[in-house]
Amino acid sequence: MEILANHGTLIIWVAAIFGFLMAIGIGANDVANAMGTSVGSKALTIKQAILIAMVFEFAGAYLAGGEVTDTIRQGVINTSLYAHDPQILVYGMMSALLAAGTWLLLASFMGWPVSTTHSIIGAIIGFACVSVGTKAIDWSSIQGIVGSWLITPFIAGIFAYFIFMSAQKLIFDTDKPMANAKRYVPVYMFLTALIICLVTIKKGLKHVGLHLTTGEALLVSVLISFVLMVIGYIYISRKYSDDEETVDSKGFAGVESVFSVLMVVTACAMAFAHGSNDVANAIGPLSAVVSTVENMGQVMAKSTIAWWILPLGGVGIVVGLATLGHKVMATIGTGITELTPSRGFAAQLATASTVVLASGTGLPISTTQTLVGAVLGVGFARGIGALNMGVVRNIVTSWVITLPAGAFLSVIFFYIIRAAFG
Repeated sequence: MEILANHGTLIIWVAAIFGFLMAIGIGANDVANAMGTSVGSKALTIKQAILIAMVFEFAGAYLAGGEVTDTIRQGVINTSLYAHDPQILVYGMMSALLAAGTWLLLASFMGWPVSTTHSIIGAIIGFACVSVGTKAIDWSSIQGIVGSWLITPFIAGIFAYFIFMSAQKLIFDTDKPMANAKRYVPVYMFLTALIICLVTIKKGLKHVGLHLTTGEALLVSVLISFVLMVIGYIYISRKYSDDEETVDSKGFAGVESVFSVLMVVTACAMAFAHGSNDVANAIGPLSAVVSTVENMGQVMAKSTIAWWILPLGGVGIVVGLATLGHKVMATIGTGITELTPSRGFAAQLATASTVVLASGTGLPISTTQTLVGAVLGVGFARGIGALNMGVVRNIVTSWVITLPAGAFLSVIFFYIIRAAFG
């Protein structure tokens, strides 16, 4: 208790630095989940992808990033066991942030797309086991989270499969694919906008004091999405106003260019969805540290997030994706399967839908696994030969290593931090 009273400000500053490092790691590694498919399908350049992600990752983190935080902070371990010795919880959360951030930066430098959720949860489990014991871990909560790691890639894969197959049936396998592209792509725009508007208006805007009922949120979302659909229809009709038969004679290149327009919309949606879900990996433990210090060692069951924590996480994500993000982006965008704008769109919309759904329920999922599941779904729609199974195996192996790596580093950093302050 004396340590928290005498060194509380220093502890918060150090924890903030570790949280910022973790956010940088999230941006550097998980930017591939938001932008890798756009770059891989050549719908966006790397510079364009980074600029779009900067805006929407930060917006998702700041506006809609608070919902998952309590699951990361409270759901993994039983924090009440630290009530008699709260500084141990503080040291543990700090070590978890530093361990997960370190692993993510290493993986990003090597171009490995790993799970930030695996990293932080493994790190929290690691310090909990050496500080209090396995009794501190909420194993039922862990089972639910692990279950989501298995279920969400499957759900995303199914979504992507049917989205891709719908595009094949409605557009590519018809007599006039260009005409049908101009007809149906705005509908896909409507669906994408509806997903992003719902999570923003219903959940995210609580942070700025706007509270709408479910019916009101749905109505506003439908109206905004309808307006975007009309704008998209007008834009596509004018840009691709050539004679349809002439355009169609070029094969599917013209149709894919229409999907490139849609990829920009889905890229924004994916970046927002990713920011809303994965910022919790950085700010959850940091919020626990700040809450415990500010309440003089009282371990709170639930507390408000300090005003500066969400922006800190958002800025860290932006810094990470602008510096190291291109390495993992290349792995996801070109390694698993050959992506075109239509295939990338199917994977992105499926991933965004799954991530937003999980974020709305407060369940922390792995966006990396969700995206890979979606890309695999697109690949299976084209046949197993379209997948680079060697790359898939390497990605899965990196997932297996991530959780124990986070736990191992967390144990080391926990003892170092405890010795430094103790």
